[in-house]
Amino acid sequence: VAMAATRNVMRAVRVFEFGGPEVLKLQSDVLVPVPKENQVLIKVHACGVNPVETYIRSGTYARKPALPYTPGSDVAGVVESVGEHVTAFKKGDRVFTLETLSGGYAEYAVAAASRVFPLPDKLDFRQGAAIGVPYFTAYRALFQKGRAKAGESVLVHGASGGVGLAACQIARACGLNVLGTAGTEEGMNLILKNGAHQAFNHRDPNYTERIKACTGQGGVDIIIEMLSNVNLDADLQLLSCAGRVMVVGCRGRIEINPRDTMSKESSIIGVALFLATEEERRECATAILDGVEAGWLRPVVGLEYPLEKVAQAHEDIIHSSGARGKMVLLL
Repeated sequence: VAMAATRNVMRAVRVFEFGGPEVLKLQSDVLVPVPKENQVLIKVHACGVNPVETYIRSGTYARKPALPYTPGSDVAGVVESVGEHVTAFKKGDRVFTLETLSGGYAEYAVAAASRVFPLPDKLDFRQGAAIGVPYFTAYRALFQKGRAKAGESVLVHGASGGVGLAACQIARACGLNVLGTAGTEEGMNLILKNGAHQAFNHRDPNYTERIKACTGQGGVDIIIEMLSNVNLDADLQLLSCAGRVMVVGCRGRIEINPRDTMSKESSIIGVALFLATEEERRECATAILDGVEAGWLRPVVGLEYPLEKVAQAHEDIIHSSGARGKMVLLL
């Protein structure tokens, strides 16, 4: 036989030890996974890169996968085959995932059918790879954990990255007054185009004063916080009575004065998408797919890398001067 129907080996990134970006090894002889019951095998066209994947790779994160492993959860591509009992998808369907079982930095990935969703025709694969973690996290932070209501104000700290832009689009569509911060002029323009009513440069030493001037005595009802180890202390000063800080991202420790929460009865609430129930995930998916349909949900793709440059992508997502949308690997 000249060619097997499907190749049984593929290119995939493997991590054999925890450490810096250099531990990401691209291999060309990894076995293509086989979908078991209630699983889907996807031919990957694009895979999102998330900051959390760099924390996991470094070995400093709460969840440590068994070594060796392939990173990546946000995949977009085409269904290659399905396991038993899968009726929602068939070979050739365009899909995106929220998480994979085998790892997304690869030519093929297996995912539980319950974590796979149809990719609407109006989005390309790059955009499909920018939906999963960012939009589900933003929706969870705003509504499932933050109890946001139309008419409230939300400050998105680090609004030009994947989760930040998702939060701006969703909050704006749901009737909130949206303020965002970014670190560059380009980032500020990007968030204004994606739902923020006002943008602030968090490199400006007086930016918190500007935010206070903008919100007046009331303060901000909700803060979506991507870098709580830097901003949490200042965030508590910006909140309204009964305001809440949603901790979406953190890269270390910070000192705060708990008294700041007493004076406003404010809350600090952690957000972890992997703790969402099946029902909560379905709620997120419904809201997100409705948003695509309605036209207000448009994933913004930032830097793109081939699989060979995965170490560079991990370097850049942590050390770049300012985010500009969702970073993706292209296959």
